[in-house]
Amino acid sequence: MPTNKRIIMAKMGLDAHDNGLRIVSKWLADAGYEVIYAGVYNSAERILRMVIEENADAVGISFLGGEHLHYSRKLLDLFRENDLKDVKLIAGGIIPPADVLTMKDLGVDAVFTPGTPQSEILKRVAACLSVSGRVPS
Repeated sequence: MPTNKRIIMAKMGLDAHDNGLRIVSKWLADAGYEVIYAGVYNSAERILRMVIEENADAVGISFLGGEHLHYSRKLLDLFRENDLKDVKLIAGGIIPPADVLTMKDLGVDAVFTPGTPQSEILKRVAACLSVSGRVPS
């Protein structure tokens, strides 16, 4: 499994329910990813700074309160504006099935809803990151 990919894990906005994010962060770390846990109450701008400072390959964000479309769009816009097109955005949480396709159309690389098995998350994250062209500086 991968050992050199860096993933920032974060909650955005005022959503402080991070149980799922902590569990998935542990799964990713156990699978060999370098996980940078940003915690709760992050802005898109803070996550952007972390991506640049940490030379991250991906950002994993978790949503509970219905703000997934707003924050995904905002973060992806910042990635594009800062020429970070190779950074993968992975989202999970309480996301209505009707919004999953919308998120993918926005550019979210993978979307996980409640009940997704650990093996499926790890498999899809690995697939996302295998095409990443990021080169460490």
